[in-house]
Amino acid sequence: MALFETLVLLLLVAAVALQVARWVRVPYPTMLALAGALVALAPWAPQLGMDPHLALVLFVAPALLSAAYDTSPYELRRHWAPLVALALFAVLLTTAAVAWIGWAVAGLPLAAAIALGAIVAPPDAAAAQAVLNSQGLPRRTMTVLQGESLFNDAVALLVFGAAVGSVGAGAPLRDLLPALVLAVPGGVLLGVVTGVVFVALWRFWSGTLSSTILEFASTFGIWLAAERLHVSPVLAVVAYAMCVARFAHGRQSPRDRVHSFAVWDAVVFVLNVIAFALMGLQTRSILMRLHGTQMWDALGFAALVFAVVVVVRIVWVMSYRRVLGAWLPSLRQPPVGTAGTRFLVGWCGMRGILTLATAMSLPVDFPGRDLIVLSAFAVVLGTLVVQGATIAPLIRWLGIPRDTSLEQDVQRGRSALADVRAGVVSQRAAVPVLSDDGERVAVTAQREALNALLCENRLPEDAFRVLQEELDWRELSLTPHTEREITEA
Repeated sequence: MALFETLVLLLLVAAVALQVARWVRVPYPTMLALAGALVALAPWAPQLGMDPHLALVLFVAPALLSAAYDTSPYELRRHWAPLVALALFAVLLTTAAVAWIGWAVAGLPLAAAIALGAIVAPPDAAAAQAVLNSQGLPRRTMTVLQGESLFNDAVALLVFGAAVGSVGAGAPLRDLLPALVLAVPGGVLLGVVTGVVFVALWRFWSGTLSSTILEFASTFGIWLAAERLHVSPVLAVVAYAMCVARFAHGRQSPRDRVHSFAVWDAVVFVLNVIAFALMGLQTRSILMRLHGTQMWDALGFAALVFAVVVVVRIVWVMSYRRVLGAWLPSLRQPPVGTAGTRFLVGWCGMRGILTLATAMSLPVDFPGRDLIVLSAFAVVLGTLVVQGATIAPLIRWLGIPRDTSLEQDVQRGRSALADVRAGVVSQRAAVPVLSDDGERVAVTAQREALNALLCENRLPEDAFRVLQEELDWRELSLTPHTEREITEA
């Protein structure tokens, strides 16, 4: 009962805190991080834990699917070189730097130090999206940051799994490399196959609550299946989400789409709240076990990890074109953005739910677990509060203009759809005003035209989703109430 009461109280506190965040114009992940810190310091907080095996699948899988669903594969292909530099090399460099100080300064075993590096290395997709969406950053920058946040999760979890497996099996890391190489294509293949099957069977559950249940069950099931098959669960979920998103346009009804988006947004948000709260409770338990100089040494080490994470990312983002230009010819081109934009990308390294969940997933008897969990929470808290809360003033200080290209693409798409509607009206010239049936005919024609614009790459995917949502609501407003309901079965 204590767990349930605590979660209810924490959700109520989070709801109030988010209203405060709106009032002071602070991104909600920053406020959640502060709430987690307050939980860690609250004397009334109970001692609660979580099964380590549950943390990753429960918190990461839904957030990852939600972010991947809105990511365009076409844009990722266009910007593959920066993505490789950030999602692969930046994670490995950060892992190596943190692992070195963990081994040299804190005296952690090498495998435990590498696990710490992998935990704090990857920026978080949901945190970056929540913090940056309202800032009007260049769309190319947003695409790279979102893509980086998806694929660096896979790199970090592969390294993390190898490090934890090395401790558990007592085997050297090099013996696990063949399995890691196979984990990447295996995860992608599993996600694509599952996505194709899910889309093909979608119509059997259309318009029912079973559809939403199956969306969650399939997401968790893919992650668990990937773990059993020893392939990358992150890449499996990402490939599954992108496959479903790409082929769902003509198969998912507006009713199902609106309902699904609302449920997913709410669930991912609640899971974020619970993750931050549980991490705060674990941090409080750790601090209570430390006394005197032990506490200050641990907090000093955690602050050092935070500083290393921030500095390594900024240095790498500012220099990777020179370093990798010899191997990646596309990076020899002059950068599209200014030095200020590149510095902003380096500063946008917020850590979030993946770092929290991987830290909580460590076995209870893992070497140096308390120090690792404390350092992970310090990095999440530091990046979300220090970096997340300063992004807006930094953008103004750097003089980065607000990108309005999305609004322009949306307006261009609206004009094209207006022409389609005008064509339908002209064909029904005998009717002065379109009836509801005529309106539905017009919406159907507009939807076909919108899908064609996307398939022919004449409209970016983010603009497509804005216009798709507008058509969904227009079609639902013309649909009888009984046909808009989501039935139980």
